[in-house]
Amino acid sequence: MIMQSPRALALTLLLLLGLVTTPLPAAMPTWFKDSFLYLQEEVDKAAGEGRRVALYFHQEDCPYCQRMLNVNFTQREIVERAQSRYNFVAINIWGDLEVTDLDGTVSSEKDFARAQRVQFTPTILFLDAAGRVSFRLNGYYPPERFSALLDYLGQPSAPAGGFAEFLAARSPAPASAELHQDPAYLPHPLKLDQRPSGKPLLVLFEQSSCQACDELHREGLTRDEARELLKTFDVALVDIWSPEPLTTPDGRQVAARDWSRELGVQYTPTLLFLDATGREVFRTDAYIRPYHISTSLAYVATGAYQRQPEFQRFILERIDARRAAGESAPPNLWD
Repeated sequence: MIMQSPRALALTLLLLLGLVTTPLPAAMPTWFKDSFLYLQEEVDKAAGEGRRVALYFHQEDCPYCQRMLNVNFTQREIVERAQSRYNFVAINIWGDLEVTDLDGTVSSEKDFARAQRVQFTPTILFLDAAGRVSFRLNGYYPPERFSALLDYLGQPSAPAGGFAEFLAARSPAPASAELHQDPAYLPHPLKLDQRPSGKPLLVLFEQSSCQACDELHREGLTRDEARELLKTFDVALVDIWSPEPLTTPDGRQVAARDWSRELGVQYTPTLLFLDATGREVFRTDAYIRPYHISTSLAYVATGAYQRQPEFQRFILERIDARRAAGESAPPNLWD
């Protein structure tokens, strides 16, 4: 029998009496769990059902959240596997509902999201039976990659290698067989400890036969704003499977594939941003559209990450500033 906290017991009684309700957030799938956000109870309850907990961080007017809900979570095969393995619990990154963490710390949804360093929505923290994060999805994966992720997480024993290796073993979707090396990028072999420019560094972790990589170079990095922002960076292109040696920002010589694995690169393209000293300050490691690619570049190029540690707040600040200047913000941030 799962014991509930006094607070949860009181809320449950009120719920049964019809004096209070805990509806799911607007637009959440009906199979998401109604929750008082007492996370230890959620973990215990899921374990008793032979499942795990997945914390789904979201916000209103988020095009990637809508894509996850309206595309991924409308596919029967994905929904059935997600439901069979996980109890999904929604958390609004700007919300004020009370969250009780696994260690008993009580905070608001927005403070809990900040403590979990949520920079993108949706972010999904897949927990193990003890409530530890077994995989962190920082953003949106298209259906085929999300489906592969569910298979990866659903293996009965600890997967050999990371998700990138698991995904590579699957039949790749048709895409360019070449990487998108540009003459303006740093030459190979890469010596990332020798950059006299004093610029921040952008490392593009990619692979051949990668549709999202093709799209990044076809759409995301070719728009005028992105092209101008790229001039403020040293840019390096790294093949996550290449045995080619490179010199890391801290002066070590390693194979490109080993450095990619060391940094935990699980998705291509991953955009890794480092400051002039070679310290990582930001990364994107999920599918993002051109507007957010430019915003990511601006976040680092302007140094905004130093004063504003929350990327989502920077996005809102940037939209407000453009509106104040008489510019029109994009009507659909999926653009």
